[in-house]
Amino acid sequence: MNTQLNPPKPSESFRKGRSNYWRLLPLIRRQKKYIFQALLCTVVFSAIWPILAYKSQILFSAIGNGKVDQILDLIVFAASIFVVQKAAQFGMDSLMARASLAVAFDLRRSAFGKLQALSLSYFETAQTGDLSYRMTEDIDRIGEVVYKLSHQFLPCILQLIGVLGYMIYRSWQMTLATLIVAPILAVLIGWFGEKMRTFSSRSQQQVSDLSSLLVETFGGIRLIKAFAAEQYSIDRFSEEAERNRKAKFETEQLRAIEYPVVGFLQVLAFCALFFLGVWLISNKTLKPEEFGSYCIAVTMLIDPINLLASNYNEFKQGEASVDRIYELIDMQPSIAELPGAIELPAIQGKVELQNVSFFYKSDRPVLQDLSLLAKPGQVIALVGASGAGKSTLVNLIPRFYDPQKGKLLIDDVDVRSVTLRSLRRQIGIVPQETTLFSGTIAQNIAFGQTEIDFAAVEAAAKVANAHQFISQFTQGYHTWVGERGVNLSGGQRQRIAIARAVLLNPRILILDEATSALDSESEALVQEALERIMQGRTVFVIAHRLATVRKSDRILVMEKGEILESGTHDELLSHKGRYAGFYAQQFS
Repeated sequence: MNTQLNPPKPSESFRKGRSNYWRLLPLIRRQKKYIFQALLCTVVFSAIWPILAYKSQILFSAIGNGKVDQILDLIVFAASIFVVQKAAQFGMDSLMARASLAVAFDLRRSAFGKLQALSLSYFETAQTGDLSYRMTEDIDRIGEVVYKLSHQFLPCILQLIGVLGYMIYRSWQMTLATLIVAPILAVLIGWFGEKMRTFSSRSQQQVSDLSSLLVETFGGIRLIKAFAAEQYSIDRFSEEAERNRKAKFETEQLRAIEYPVVGFLQVLAFCALFFLGVWLISNKTLKPEEFGSYCIAVTMLIDPINLLASNYNEFKQGEASVDRIYELIDMQPSIAELPGAIELPAIQGKVELQNVSFFYKSDRPVLQDLSLLAKPGQVIALVGASGAGKSTLVNLIPRFYDPQKGKLLIDDVDVRSVTLRSLRRQIGIVPQETTLFSGTIAQNIAFGQTEIDFAAVEAAAKVANAHQFISQFTQGYHTWVGERGVNLSGGQRQRIAIARAVLLNPRILILDEATSALDSESEALVQEALERIMQGRTVFVIAHRLATVRKSDRILVMEKGEILESGTHDELLSHKGRYAGFYAQQFS
């Protein structure tokens, strides 16, 4: 059974059939002050409509009787009450915008924090574009839904209640006839909403796939150019874009069907209203000005009904986004701290693996019953063909993975019993592919530090043979490195990575093919810097170039997850085994 690569799991509430919207309540409660103030504004805004409908009856009567003074008074009253309503609308909109943006911010921070807590194995299988879409578009959509629920949905409900109350007061017969189509409308809107949720979820996944393809394409643009594969890339993009278009068209087509259907039912309701109104007037049961006032009230229902239908669709579309975000938040890291994990004290650098076995898939072991002891200050070199298990072995030391069998000890302490931060802050890693972030050179060297000690940064750069080329830049340590360090050469990026490790001052250092991708001049500078920082530290070196490991205290030759040979460079050459064969092959 694979215990490392855990696939995404739907959230508990989603599996139980309960909407994940309920899980937003704690975030919404944090904004209760602004929401309460917005609700007061909403009540004032909504209460104006039935007042206007009532006053319209007086207006029709005044027009019919030619009472100009009364008409002017009504106009002044209407203008005054509209000022009050628009002021309430401003308060309602601005307060709810503040609250909804705060909810989206809290949700985004929570989701990003969870991503930081997930294990390395998750990111080895996750799509970067999909994660970016969830963290941006999905959360923005959730914020919009929260905003519209109070900005439009609640005012519409209150407006419907107030206006319907006035309509019932004015003529319950006409109101009953008007509302005959209400159940049909409710059923249709609900049906369209569920379909919209399904189509929207499919459309969002297609957008995520398209975003992932774009990230992959832009990241590999050099390879595309080198292989003249532009047309191949265009074809792949076109296929993905076509799937995205079809998914979006299904959603828009459903919306295009819904509005005419709902509009047709509204027209039927109006026809029934006018027929009944004329009949009641002819029977002297209803006055013409009362009927005019009633029609004004009915027109006040059109926008709320349309907005409710539109908002319900957006609510269902947003539900797909909520599910995707909480699917992410509910994931559990495969590597987690045990309850009561202790802080690892300052270490000497002793590393011991006891009968360790590890596999990504149950039928393919990567490490098999492997034991190893590295004493403090020793340099251990790992050599062997690709897939021998070298990188997996060193990835167990900072606990990027846990072995399925055996244990790993640092200074005789099981790494599973200590906090991840206290463990990893004492281990430095210089990888083959250096990762730099957008920012200055100083920020990259001091990566992870809350405050930059420029004296310490400069000292680390000198140890890493980086100070000289950094000083040649006009802005020195404040030079902007660009996205992923594109403004620097490979050797310069690698020396900044070494300076980063120096600043951390780790007792254990892992060098993973740190010079394999460099030219001879850069390699010499990097190798000199590496030899300097290796002094007094326990070092694990992975290298295919055997010239870089000859001075190691011990060289381990690995194959299929096992240690075939162990010894110094001279000892292994004298044995004339696998290492001697590798050496002869490289230097023949």
